[in-house]
Amino acid sequence: MTIMVERFAAAPAEWDAFVQFAPGGTHCHLWGWKPLIEGVLGHECIYLAARDRDGKVVGVLPLVRVSSRLFGSYLVSMPFLNSGGPLGSDAAAVQGLVARAIELARSSGVDLLELRSRTPLALDLPVSHRKITVVLHLTPGDPGRVWRTLGAKLRSQIRRPQKEGITVRFGLDQVGAFFRVFSEHMRDLGTPTQPERLFEALAETFPADVWFGCAYYGGRAVAAGCGLRWDSEFEMTWASALKAYNSVAPNMLLYWSFIERAAEQGLAFFNFGRCTPGSGTHRFKQQWGSVDAPLWWYHHAVGRRVATPSPDDGAFAWGPRVWRRLPLALANILGPRVVRLIP
Repeated sequence: MTIMVERFAAAPAEWDAFVQFAPGGTHCHLWGWKPLIEGVLGHECIYLAARDRDGKVVGVLPLVRVSSRLFGSYLVSMPFLNSGGPLGSDAAAVQGLVARAIELARSSGVDLLELRSRTPLALDLPVSHRKITVVLHLTPGDPGRVWRTLGAKLRSQIRRPQKEGITVRFGLDQVGAFFRVFSEHMRDLGTPTQPERLFEALAETFPADVWFGCAYYGGRAVAAGCGLRWDSEFEMTWASALKAYNSVAPNMLLYWSFIERAAEQGLAFFNFGRCTPGSGTHRFKQQWGSVDAPLWWYHHAVGRRVATPSPDDGAFAWGPRVWRRLPLALANILGPRVVRLIP
């Protein structure tokens, strides 16, 4: 097959139509992320399309350039998310897109090209499995059956916050409450927060796909989650709980409420999102009867970096210690300026 790779300049509907039916397609591939990332985070987006000799789209690759002196310069598909790597109707389309991405990485002087995929690809590139996702199989339309698969201890942990009077609310009107929990939780972890505007933009750009849910205790949101629905799966992309309320375990009811909602809406999978293998977060996600699913993050080193930055990097170990000491208001001002540079 003769493949021509170019920057996509046609109607976004053509891009999304390909993504919708492409094997391995995810929500992260949708065109709507481009204006969101450009407008909220201020990064250059380079969206590539592969076309056959008849001009038909046979592959797509969204790329984002994220650069700073402190953290390095990267070309990533997709930064801040778990997937978004090349999609193609055949291996030739994928390989053509990746070849062009490597050319762009070299010509633009970035340190590293990283292509995040949920499935293995026919690429002759190093691959990392330093992050995984954890997936729970649901019974579509029957949350009761999902409930019965949970262990007695887990069901007891879910009932506890219910007995304490904690309730969960869903809706796009929960963005503000979600962010108040999320930003405080991130500060306590020692991690810069994404801007509130990012989540507002998600609600505006993907109102039918994005779910916001908050667990309330005594009128205050004490745990919160945000995730995206795609095809037969829901992925919990961001989740947080206030440490002052750990004793009543609001996060257990929060997660169950999201799982229950996904099953009620006929979805077949609940994706707990990415984590580091063997971490405490990983063990939390495994207890629901879920299974590990490897992520395939391919990379091509151009400069001195061999991976995108991580809080686990020794060079940045000082950051969390400092960040935890910041007043919340200051952390919320500085956080978005920092985290936008860490893909």
